[in-house]
Parts: sequence; structure tokens; C-alpha cells
Amino acid sequence: MDVMGDKATLFETGRFVRASDLEETGSEGTGPEGTGSDDRDETRDETGAAADELAELARRRLAAESGDVEAMSVLGAMLLRRGDLDGAEPHLRAATAAGDRAAANNLGVLLYQRGYADEAAGWWRIAAVAGSAAAAHALGRHHRERGDEPAAEYWLRQSAEQGHVLGAYALADLLEHRGEAGAERWMRAAAERGHREAEYRLARALDRRAARESAGGDGADLMAEAEQWYRQSAARGHRRAALHLGAILERRGELKEAGRWYLTSAKDGETRAACALGFLLRDAGDTESAAVWWLRAAQDGDGNAANALGALHAERGETQTAERWYRAAMDAGDINGAYNLGLLCAEQGRTAQAEQWYRRAAYAGHREAANALAVLLLQVGDTGGAEPWFSKAAEAGSVDAAFNLGILYAGRELEPEALRWYERAAAAGHTEAALQVGIARLRAGDEREAERHLRWAAGGGSAEAAYRLATLLDARRPPAPAHELGEPAVHEKTECEEWYERAASQGHRRAQVRVGMLAAARGDVVEAARWYRAAAEAGSRNGAFNLGLLLAREGSEPEAALWWTRAADAGHGRAALRLALVYARRGELSEGQRWADRAVELGPTPVAERAARLRDALREELSA
Repeated sequence: MDVMGDKATLFETGRFVRASDLEETGSEGTGPEGTGSDDRDETRDETGAAADELAELARRRLAAESGDVEAMSVLGAMLLRRGDLDGAEPHLRAATAAGDRAAANNLGVLLYQRGYADEAAGWWRIAAVAGSAAAAHALGRHHRERGDEPAAEYWLRQSAEQGHVLGAYALADLLEHRGEAGAERWMRAAAERGHREAEYRLARALDRRAARESAGGDGADLMAEAEQWYRQSAARGHRRAALHLGAILERRGELKEAGRWYLTSAKDGETRAACALGFLLRDAGDTESAAVWWLRAAQDGDGNAANALGALHAERGETQTAERWYRAAMDAGDINGAYNLGLLCAEQGRTAQAEQWYRRAAYAGHREAANALAVLLLQVGDTGGAEPWFSKAAEAGSVDAAFNLGILYAGRELEPEALRWYERAAAAGHTEAALQVGIARLRAGDEREAERHLRWAAGGGSAEAAYRLATLLDARRPPAPAHELGEPAVHEKTECEEWYERAASQGHRRAQVRVGMLAAARGDVVEAARWYRAAAEAGSRNGAFNLGLLLAREGSEPEAALWWTRAADAGHGRAALRLALVYARRGELSEGQRWADRAVELGPTPVAERAARLRDALREELSA
């Protein structure tokens, strides 16, 4: 069963804002000023770090008690990191009163955590005016939360211009939100300093630009740069970056590495990566592992994965389980679930239920469901009800619906309308539509356009188009040149023969007969017999007749008579005449007369006239 929507909605675009706590972003870096928590992520041995921190706390406490302002500031920041707000506040207030800007910033963080945002902003302002980039960032975030974007931009810009990575990121986020220039510059500044969300969002921006400029020369360069940033962000543990990196690698055919990044992202909880990993495993033939990841994603609410699970169970004949997962997909907001339920019901002959689900999906804008609904209505004879759904689906971009509209109008003998929809479907790559356009152009005498569309359809795998293209080219062939006596005839295969053979190899009976005739003309009796037999066994009366002629020439008249009988029974007049002659020569006059009567009946006129003469002669001889 063809299941729509496997990967159609795998990715979504949008802005992702890092939920950074002000405690993490608001404090100054540990440096000569003796300040609070660092903005950077550090990796160190936890046991050793804990012991060092306890020793440092004791040392700073002694220094603070002796009046050391720097020690007060650092001790307050350390206690703040540990969550000891009551212990941190007096030290931070004392250091702030002594003019320590880092303490003022961290006091703001503390007050913000206590719920005193306005008082926190006052201390951040003091620290920011004194030159604290972290405080300027925190103040900018505060103003943005309050909806004061001009003030937010001012303070975030102050922070960013001092090299504060989170200030640069927050400024970029604000500018991007407002659609203003400069967003990418500051996002890049944050990304270049290792901010993983900035790396991801810069990659997304470059990715979107690459998609817009794919027709130009810059698309590939932008995509390469986007991949680099995705890779850096993913390496820092960004699960969405890992998802997009996996998708890029999958499109490029680097499936093993794509699978590793999907796995990384999926293990971090990204349901879309789990779903994509499932498809990758399914394509590799590992449906059991694919089902595990689809189940994980579906249980987390991924409708695409639920649809995939439904399709898997439907293929196994487990229709009840399939229906349950399709319903789960629908409940997750994926309208493909309703469409797939319609397909499932239609396959089971539950037409009323299929129509119900198709309608639900079609009303929600699912174009293939609209087309399927129209086909279903057409099958029950409701042409009037089918047409608007075909039109809706076709206008929404369904190629099959456009082709079906062509069939609908052709059935009403509205040829111009039919041709318009056939051309629309053909332009979108529909092989059978291209064939219909080619046939229409042939009728109109426009051989150039006919050939173009027939080539298109034949290249797309249409045996009928290949045959018609071959006949068109065959009619243009010049006559074969005469050869001198004793000179061997060199046969070079023409393009029309190649198309005949392509159609014949696809089971096209008339093409098989034509290929047999061409082989017979070359004197290749074995090849001719092979193609005639293939056509005859598929039901071609011309194939059976020609095979009989070939066998008769080779001295196998009894077998030839068997094939002529098959051809005559299918309505071939010349085969009936041949049988009449065979039986007349054998002296079986009554049987000869019977086949002569059949030949008169079948024709064509020259055959009927000759058969009538033979019949009369046999009748006279029988009555003598």
C-alpha cells in the first residue's frame, strides 16, 4: 500500500530561543575582579572540584570577615551558585556598597531569583553603567521580558559590543524577531565564540538562504557553510542540529554517518530524529529496528512515525493494529492518518468508511485524499460528485488528479479541456499524461510536439509511448539501400528499432510483432520466432498468424495450423483463409469450407473475396 506522508513533514522551521537562566548569564566571569559564576561550560572532575570549592569557600570567608571586598564578592557569587541565597545576599550587598560591579550584577541575579525583578534591574543598571557586559545582557533580557524592545536593544547591544557571547546571541534573537538587519552578524559573533544555539540558528539561516538561492551559484557554498555550523552545534550536543546534519548527510547518500547523527539526536529526545532513523533502518532492510524507533517517536506524539507504524502493520496484514496507529497519527494532528485509514478501508472493500476518511482528510486540505475520494465517487458512478474533488486536488498540485480530470473530460468528448489537464499533468512528470498529449498532437498533425511528449513518456517507462514513438520514427525511415550481388548486407540498428525493442521487452504485443517482422526481414528466423511466440502467447492474433507463417516456411505446417487456429478464433481473417487452404490440400473439404466461410465473415475485403472463391470451389467439389 502506498502510504502518503512518510517523510513529507519530517522537518519544521522556526525560531528556537535558548531558555537561559539569568543566574547563568548575569554574573561576571571569574577574573582579576574576583567575581561570580562563569559564562563558559567547563568539564572537570566532580570530586576534586567539590573539594577545591570547599577549600576556596573557607579561604574567601576568612578574607571577607577581615573586610576584603573582592573576597566578599567572590564568596557571595559562590554561595549564589550553590543556591544559598540567604548566605550570599549579605556578602553581595556589602561588596556592592563598596563599589564592586560584579557584586552588583550578582545581587541583581539573586533578587531576580527571589522574584524582585524590578529591584534586580536597578542593580543590573548600576553594574552595566559601570561596564559589566553580563549585567547589560541581563538588563536587556529584563526589558525584553517587559516588552520594552528599544531599551532591550540598547543594553543588549552594549553587552554584545563588549564581546559578551550571550549578549550577542540575545541581540541577534531580538533583531531576527523584528526582521531587522544585523541579526546574522551578531548570531555569527555568538556562534564563533561557541554558543551552540547560535551555531544552530546561524546554520538554519544559511540553510534557508541556500534553498532560496539554489538556482544561483551561491547555494552550494551557503549549504556547505550551513553544514559546518550544524556539525559544530551537533558536536556540542544540540539535538536539532544533529537532526538536520543527519538529513543533509542522508540526502548526500552518506547513510552511515547520517544514521549516527540521527541516533545521537534521537537518544537526546528528538522525536523527529527517531522517526528519521526508523526510515533509514527500514530502507536498509531492518524493519524490526525501524519499528522500535518509530514506536518511540510515535509514543512521544510524532504523527509521521505513527503513520509509518500503521503502514508496517498493514503490510504484515495486521489491519487492526495498523488502524490503531493511523488513528494515533490523526490524533497527533497528522491528517495523513485519515488518508491512510481511507486507503486501508478501501483495500478491505469498506467503501463507506473509506469515503468517510477520505472526506475528512480532503476537507483538511489533503490533496491526494481529495483525488482518492473523487476516484471512489467515479467508481460508484457519481461523476458530478467526483469532478469538484478532482479539480480541488489538481489545483492543489495533485498530478494524478490533473490526469484524472483529463480522462473525465475526454470521456465527455471535451477534448480541449482534456488536453489542458493532460498537459498540466505531463508538465509535472506524469508519464501517461505525456502519452495522451503525444497522441493528441499526432492527431492534430503536430509531429514535433508529438515526438517530444512521446519521448518524455517513453523515457518514463510507458511501453505504449515507446511503440508509438517507434512507429513515428519508422515512418520517416528512408528505404534500405540496394546491395551489389554477393555483397553482405550490414544491418545497423536504427533508433526506431531500439524503441520497438524497448516496448517489446515491456510486453507490448504490437511492438513484439514488429520486432519479429524486422528480425524476419534480416533473415534471423530464431529471433523472429521468439518475438512472434511472445506476442502470440500474450494474446496477439497477428503474432499467432505470423508465427504460423514462419513455421510453415520452415516445414512445420501442423504446428503452424495450431497458431492459425488460435489467430482465426480471435478474429484474424487471413489466418482463417490459411486454414481453409490447409484443409483443402489435405482433402478435408468440409473443414476447409467451414474456415473459408469464417474468412469471408472476418475479411478484410481482399481476403473475403479470395475466401469466397475458395468456398465456392470447395462447395462444387463436394456436390460433384
